[in-house]
Amino acid sequence: MSTDELLNRHRAVMPNWINPLYADPIELVSGSGCRVTDAAGRTYLDFFGGVLTTMIGYDIPEVSDAVRRQLDKGIAHSSTLYLIRKQVELAEKIAKVSGIANPKVFLANSGTEANDTALLLATQYRRSNQILAVRNSYHGRSFAALAVTGQRSWSATSLSPVNVSYLHSGDRLRGVFAGLSDAEYIARSVADLREVLATTTAGDVACLIAEPIQGVGGFVAPPDGYFKAVKEVLDEHGILWISDEVQTGWGRTGEHFWGYQAHDAVPDMLTFAKGIGNGFTLGGVVARGEIMDCLNAVSFNTFGGNPISASAGQAVLDYVLSHDLQSNAARVGEVLHGGVRGLNCPIVAEVRGKGLMLAFELVRPGTLDPAPELALRVLEETKANGLLVGKGGLYGNVIRMGPPLTLTEAEAKEGLDILAAALAAAHRQAVAA
Repeated sequence: MSTDELLNRHRAVMPNWINPLYADPIELVSGSGCRVTDAAGRTYLDFFGGVLTTMIGYDIPEVSDAVRRQLDKGIAHSSTLYLIRKQVELAEKIAKVSGIANPKVFLANSGTEANDTALLLATQYRRSNQILAVRNSYHGRSFAALAVTGQRSWSATSLSPVNVSYLHSGDRLRGVFAGLSDAEYIARSVADLREVLATTTAGDVACLIAEPIQGVGGFVAPPDGYFKAVKEVLDEHGILWISDEVQTGWGRTGEHFWGYQAHDAVPDMLTFAKGIGNGFTLGGVVARGEIMDCLNAVSFNTFGGNPISASAGQAVLDYVLSHDLQSNAARVGEVLHGGVRGLNCPIVAEVRGKGLMLAFELVRPGTLDPAPELALRVLEETKANGLLVGKGGLYGNVIRMGPPLTLTEAEAKEGLDILAAALAAAHRQAVAA
C-alpha cells in the first residue's frame, strides 16, 4: 500500500483535527538509535523523538528485553485490584529521584492524565476550583487540562471545570515584559502575581500549574530563580505548585534532572510522562504524601502502571541513570545550541531551551513579525535532507527539537549542517517574498 493510500484512509476514519506533518506525510516503519526509516525506505536523523517521547532512542535492547520478559510471563494486565510488583518498583525509583519530601506516586497513561490528576488532587486538597496557570502554556487535551492551557489554537472549548487566572509567560521577545533583565522580569512577575491574587480570585486558590520550559509554547521559559520567588508568594497563601515536567524531566535540560531544579525551589507536585516510557504509555504524578492521600473517594487507574509499561519505565529510568544521559544532554546540547546561534541567520529572532531541548523562532527579515510560512519551509527542507524536527509556538513559527538523550556530537553536527541549509533556503524565500 502506498503512503498516499494510507493518508486517504487516515483522512476517512480519523478526526480532521489530527494532522500529520508535511505536505507529503510519511509513515515511520523502523528505527535504531537516533534514526528512523519510512515506508519508502528513506532514513532520517530524528531530532524530535515523537514529540520528546522516544527519549533514549529506538530499538534499545534493555527496554525491549524488559518488556519481553514480562510478556513471556503471560501477564500484561491485572489492574490495581492486585499487587503489581513492577508498578511498585517503578514508583519507588521515581519517588527517590523526584526531590519531593515524603513522596507518593500515582501512575497513569499520559501527560494529559497526569495533569488532570494533579488538578483533581489540588482542588480536593484546597477545597477550591480556582487555578493559576500561565499564558502560552499547554497541559494536555482533557477537559480540565485544556482549561488551564493558555493558547487559543489548542483551546477547543471555553467550558471549564475550573476557574482560571493566567500569569504572564516567560516571553521577553514581545509583550509587556519584552527586553527586561532577569531580575526585572522576576520582580515584575511577582508584582503581577500579587495583583492577580488580589483582583481576579476569591482568595482561596488551589494551585499554580506551570511548565518550567513551555513545550508546545515554543520552549519559552522564565529566568532561573523565577519559581523560587513565585513560590514564596504562593506559600503565603497556602497555594500548591504543580510543576509540569512532561517535557523537561529525566535530565533533558542537561543542567538538572528536573526543570524545576533550576529555580532553587521544590514543588508540591510534579507531573511526568512522554520520555519515561520511551514510546510505551506511561505518565504520572509525584506529590507530597498528604496531598496524594487527600481523596476521600475510591479511585484507581485501569491501565496506568500496568506490568508492561512499568517494566519499560524501569528499564528506561535505569538506562538514563546508568548511562548518565543528563551529562550527555548538557554536552551535546551545548554543541547544538552553539551551532544554531553561530549561524547568525537573519530570520532567527531567538534561540531558546536548555540541553537537548532546543528551539528557534522564525521572523520576517528586519522585523519581529512571526513567520509560520518559514517554519513550514524549514520543516520541508530538513525532511528532504534527512532530518526530522517539529514546530510549535504561539504563532506556529518556532522550530522545536528534542532529540533522544543518546544523541552523539557527530549526529548533532550532522543535524546542524542540515539545519543550516534549511535556514538558508527559508531565508532566500523570505527575501524573495
